[in-house]
Amino acid sequence: MSDDPPTELICLADDEGNSVRVDVLGVEPTWSGGLKAEIVVATSFVSGRLNVWLGTRKLERWAEALDRLDVGEDVHWMDMDRGASVQVQLSGERDCPEVVVEDESGSMATVRVPVGLPDGWIDDHRRRLRQVRDHWVPKLLE
Repeated sequence: MSDDPPTELICLADDEGNSVRVDVLGVEPTWSGGLKAEIVVATSFVSGRLNVWLGTRKLERWAEALDRLDVGEDVHWMDMDRGASVQVQLSGERDCPEVVVEDESGSMATVRVPVGLPDGWIDDHRRRLRQVRDHWVPKLLE
């Protein structure tokens, strides 16, 4: 087992090279109680990164989003804030799930990424979330 801290909170990717990730970069030094993170979009057509901040509330909302996805509902995550939002639409326009990343307050750009998701992806993301919480949340309380 690696001693490296868990960094990949979200990794929605397929064999075609399309992916949307949310990577935890560490504790945000200018905001007590927050983690510095980035949304990373990669396709053969477009790629980009966007800085975001995660607190325990956003991690709780991601857990709730995973529960809704597990029962077949589409979700919007982080849409309660100004700034970036991530949507997962299980029945996208191309007969596969789509992840929509929107940066309304910054670049005003929206990217829609079709992603064929493997079986078990929700359980995998629950495991990722648990690892991120177990490692990073105690550091927010230091």
